This record gives sequence, structure tokens and C-alpha cells, in this order.
Amino acid sequence: AFPPPISSAAMTSLKEICRGLPLNPLPENKGRRKGIPHAPVRTPNLTAQEKKLALRNALRYFPPEIQKKLALEFAEELRLYGHIYMYRFCPDIEMRAYPIGEYPCKTKSAAAIMLMIMNNLDPSVAQFPQELVTYGGNGQVFSNWAQFWLVMHYLSEMTEEQTLVMYSGHPLGLFPSHQRAPRLIITNGMVIPNYSSRDEYEKMFALGVTMYGQMTAGSYCYIGPQGIVHGTVLTVLNAGRRYLKAEDLSGKVFVTSGLGGMSGAQAKAAVIAGCVGIIAEVDEAALVKRHKQGWLMEISNNLDHCIARLRYDLKHNSQLQLMLHLQHHSSFMESVINNYVNVERSVSEISVENNTQTFFFFAGFDSLCDLYISRQNEVHFLQPIFLLFSREARKNKIALSLGYHGNVVDLWERLVHELDTTGELLVDLGSDQTSCHNPFNGGYYPVQLGFEEGKQLLSTDPGKFRTLVQESLKRHVAAINKLADKGMFFWDYGNAFLLEAQRAGADVAKKGANKTEFRYPSYVQHIMGDIFSLGFGPFRWVCTSGDPQDLATTDSIAMSVLEDSIRQGVSTSVKQQYHDNIRWIREAGRHSLVVGSQARILYSDQKGRVSIAVAINRAISEGKIKAPVVLSRDHHDVSGTDSPFRETSNIYDGSAFCADMAVQNFVGDSFRGATWVALHNGGGVGWGEVINGGFGLVLDGSKEAEERAKMMLSWDVSNGVARRCWSGNAFAYETICQAMKENGTLRVTLPHKVVDENILEQAVKY
Repeated sequence: AFPPPISSAAMTSLKEICRGLPLNPLPENKGRRKGIPHAPVRTPNLTAQEKKLALRNALRYFPPEIQKKLALEFAEELRLYGHIYMYRFCPDIEMRAYPIGEYPCKTKSAAAIMLMIMNNLDPSVAQFPQELVTYGGNGQVFSNWAQFWLVMHYLSEMTEEQTLVMYSGHPLGLFPSHQRAPRLIITNGMVIPNYSSRDEYEKMFALGVTMYGQMTAGSYCYIGPQGIVHGTVLTVLNAGRRYLKAEDLSGKVFVTSGLGGMSGAQAKAAVIAGCVGIIAEVDEAALVKRHKQGWLMEISNNLDHCIARLRYDLKHNSQLQLMLHLQHHSSFMESVINNYVNVERSVSEISVENNTQTFFFFAGFDSLCDLYISRQNEVHFLQPIFLLFSREARKNKIALSLGYHGNVVDLWERLVHELDTTGELLVDLGSDQTSCHNPFNGGYYPVQLGFEEGKQLLSTDPGKFRTLVQESLKRHVAAINKLADKGMFFWDYGNAFLLEAQRAGADVAKKGANKTEFRYPSYVQHIMGDIFSLGFGPFRWVCTSGDPQDLATTDSIAMSVLEDSIRQGVSTSVKQQYHDNIRWIREAGRHSLVVGSQARILYSDQKGRVSIAVAINRAISEGKIKAPVVLSRDHHDVSGTDSPFRETSNIYDGSAFCADMAVQNFVGDSFRGATWVALHNGGGVGWGEVINGGFGLVLDGSKEAEERAKMMLSWDVSNGVARRCWSGNAFAYETICQAMKENGTLRVTLPHKVVDENILEQAVKY
């Protein structure tokens, strides 16, 4: 049974959400809300006829008597923003994952899906919530707000004998099915291949006929940046093992960029991995958001300070003179110091010049200080203080996440300058998580312009913006190349950085390589690919009660399962991955990883996933967990994604550009027990570059749920391991052979190696 409702006010609002489109009366059109981030203006370059078609398509959701009124404002949205989001219908509700019992539904499955949708649109989770973008700059949950209202209505009415069908954000309708069928089938961006280009996408999205769902945005399975935190932690740890031959990363420096959507995980991941992370971000709002969440320790907009943080060795309790520039009264400054700074201090001088106070004081610091002031509900960081008082992080091996408010190209070029002038290489590991899958529509901002200037140029002259982006990418790579030549290790994070840099003319070519290889490896090729081949990937779950205690219970269950597996005996490589994930779960609580729903992620193999699912389901049945649990995973997984420049970049038999695996996975999950399934074009590296899919599976404590989990999760892993085995991966060969030993009904075609390469040379001569 569902837990009892908690909030009658929330219940009332959710009931209203489920009644369908609010048409009588129409809600007030409040337009774009101030004070929250918004998606960049899109530039679809529609003809006059295409603009009419976009309006006609949008008005299909509304009866004729209100179409005239809506047509004018929809046309204005299309003109101003390049898309019809239908801001008038953005609901006036606290958008978040409510406890499952508060959703007015006929089935547990429908309520769970509604919870996951609202979590994807939660402002603390979503990158651009009013544009229905969860992450990645353009990862849509829906194309417009009318679709949100209709989907919530359909879900509230759905029975166990119906399936909701979604076409790229559009709810086609509820169709008769049966109890064991998925309750929801999602496809996003399924465009005929010859027309799957970026320019065509911009037009089709503006017309409202397709949508870029990224990965877990359009499949309703995003759990906030926690998901990518864990993957980034594993990537950085394994990069240290491979490149630096180090298990302990303390004192090592990792430089990267991006703190917006999924990239926001990098700061937290650096600290968990134990290194010094410097992450560049052009958007101040993203920096503030991550700092308020506790994921980013420090912020500076000064490159001198960033370099000082790596080099200067200031003594413990040293007496320092700090100068802070504030547009506030000295009494307010006194209050700030007293409330936020743990120091012994003496005020020496106050002076006023050009309406800006310069405040001098001496301080003996005995710990890191997090100093900020709240001003009109905004957070303003006092940049100078972070670097001047802090002891040197690199030399003293302090785990640190420092956000540089500026362009990452400036940061890389400054590190080159330090190398040229001092001979000192200040960075050990490097990567990039700008949204290069979408480089010309706000995913990457050129170094030649400030952030606001860049946004303005993007909307007024997209052609010039594109040119500047490509010039910036060439400078970006040139700086990285100089540092890499001296010993820094760089990898592509699967965001199409090297692909777009190559297209821009940057020096990223690798002699004698195939189309998926560059001067630097992708993180799959060198770091995570073998982990996938062992069957490990980003398994996750959401506790629909919303109770942190339920999450703690599932954490304990997961640790026990993995520890039991180790005791029963596993290979050395599998054992290392289990230990990494046990450490992750143990430390999860103290790292404030939950943003939005009560969710957890860990990398697990087939055996671990099935065992954890069964144990959680039984705990629900026994009342140890109060409400159903949703199982899911990132599409970025063993079987879920065919992406030649990321997930399948270590497939070398020529099939890296084939998408059979992801499509078969979507189909196979659907009839093996998934509650919902999704298949997407795009995600990670961009539109037309990847096919990927995902699922949601509701555990409700029933025997049927246990059987579904066993059947579906086994296929969801074995499919990809078998494909990787056939491509020639030795780890995958070993893994699938072990799976066949454990399950007599599993029979996989195994490859034979060509032992003598000379026969190939001789054969092609004739």
C-alpha cells in the first residue's frame, strides 16, 4: 500500500496538475521568470512558411476559441527564443519529487513515473527548468509545457492494462496493452539517418516535431549530478592508476571545465578522489549553485589566485593583510566577519573611494574559511580571501575543489605561461566537460568574449559565434598539447571535445589511427572501457518514499551484497571494482550527494545488480523500506549506448558506428520486465552521433517484481558484454564465459582469434 499523504496542500496542487491542460480560465502569462538560469536563444532559421507550421503545430494542443490569443504569444516566443516553450503553462507548483503516496494515480508504476518526471524538472536538479532542460544545455524532458500537463493527466488515469506512448516529448496517447507490458514507451529524436544533422534538428525542434532528450533527461531517470560524480570519481581514480601509477591522488592536480549540468559533479568528484581539482566555468550562476550545494569548496575569478593555490606555502596562523572591496556599510562588514569568519582580527583602517569601501584587517587563520554575503537573495563571493589565507593545497596534499570563474582556455594558457616562465608543470591530469555536443548553441563559449557578450552574439550573429568557437577550440587544444608534451595526461570525457576540435582544425590527429581515435584517448578507450567489459556500469535507484532513512537502508543492503560477493570469491579485477564501490557507499552520506530525489548510484556488474535488486525488493516486502524503489541506470552503460566517440570507442572490429546493441537493449528490456523504456538519438556527444536507451523498473516488494528484476537486469548487462566479447575484448570474453557457467540457458557466440597475422598480409596480396 502507498504511505499516507504528507501534505494536503501538495496533494491539492498535484490533483490540479493531473486534471489536464488548464484552459478555463487560462493561467496568467508570466513569461520567463527572473532569477533563474535560462536556456540560450535558439537560432533555427525558419522560413515564413516554417514559422506558420511551428505555430500550427503548437496550437494543435488547444481548442479554437483560445487559439488567436495564444498564437500571438507563441509567435513572440518563437521570435525571441527560437522555440515555443508555452511559458504561460509553466505550472505554479513547487516542482520536486513528492513522496509517491501524494500522487493521485491508479497504479504504483504511474506514480513512480510522475515522481521521476518532477525530479527531472526540480530547479535544484534541472539546468534550465523553465525551458524543461535537465542537463547538457539542451537535454529536454518535454518540448513544451502543454506536453507536461497532458502526460501527468494520462499517468493519473492509466491502469495496468494501458501503455502511454511518447513521441519526442509528445504524448501520443494511452493504448491498450497488458499487465506485464511496459507502462511507458519513449522514443526521442528518431529521425531518418540522412536527415539527422544539427541544422535539420534545430528546425525540427522549433517545429515541435522532435526533441533532444540527452540520455536520462528525456527518459525521466536523472538523479542530479550524483550520477556523474560517481563515474567521475572512478574515472579519476583509474586515470591515476593508469597514467600516474598512483593509488593515492593526494597532491595531484586535475584541471577541467564545466559546472553546469552533469559537469557540476567534477568538483565533488575531485575531493572524493583526494586530489586538487580546478574547474573553470563561465556562468557565475552555475558556480553559485554548486557552492550552495556544498559541492564546490572555493571560488575565484583571479588566475593569479588559482596559481597561488597551487604554489604558495603560507604558514599556519600567519598574520595576513587582506583587502576586501564591498559595496556595504562597515557595520554590515563587521556582521559578516563575526558570523562567517573564524578568526582573531583587528580592524586597522576603513576608507571610502568612489562609493566602494576598502576594508583592511589582520587575521590569524586556523582553518579554511568559507566567506560570503547574502545580498537580495543572491550569493556574492569575496574572491580575494580564498587564496591569500589558504595554505598551499598541492604541496600539503589538501583535497580541494576550486572553481575558476572564467574561460577554461585562459586557465590552460596561464598554466602554459607558468611552465614557460618557471619550468614548473602545475597540472597532472586534465580533461574537459563543456557541452561540446552542442558547441554552437551555448554548449561552449569562446575565450575571445565574456559570457554575456557570448550569449548576445549567439542570438544576433550565430555565424560569427561559430567562427569564434572554432578559433577558441584551436587555442584550447594548443595549450593542452604543450602541457601534455611535458607530462600532463589528458583524456576526452566523451563530450565530443576532440571531435569538435578536429572539425575546427585543431591539432588532435593521431597518425595511423581509425576514425574514433585522436591524439588523446577518450576515457572509455583508456579508463572505463575495460570496466564496461567486466559488466560494470552506473546502476542506480530512487527511494520513492522521499525518506532519507530508506536510502540509508538501501545503502546498507548494497554494501552487504558486495561484501558477500567478495567473500564468495571474485576475480582480482572485479574485486577492485567492488572495493571502490563499497568505499563510495560508505562515504556517500558525508559528501552531501543527494540533490532532488532520495537516490543512489553505484557501479556494479550483472551479479551485483541482480542481487541488490532482489535484496531491496525483499526489504520492501518485509516493511524495512516504506515505499517502492525505482531501479534505473544511466544510458552511459555496458549495453545502453552505441556511441563511436564515447561508450563504444574501444570497439575496434569496425562496428563502433553500428547501433544494434542499443536498439536490441531497448527492445529486450521492454518484454523482460521494465516498467518503462526509452530510446534516443543523441546524448553525450551530440545529435546524430549516438543511439542510446534506458529503463525504469519499479520494485514494489512483490514476487513478480523480483522475477522481472532478475530477467531484465541480466539481459541489460549480458547484451553489451556479449557484443564487446565478439569485438575482441578479453575482459568481456572472460565475463560472458563466467555468466554462461552460472546460467545454463545463456549461450553466446564466442569469437576465435586470428592467431597468425601473417595470413592476413598474405591474403590481401592476391
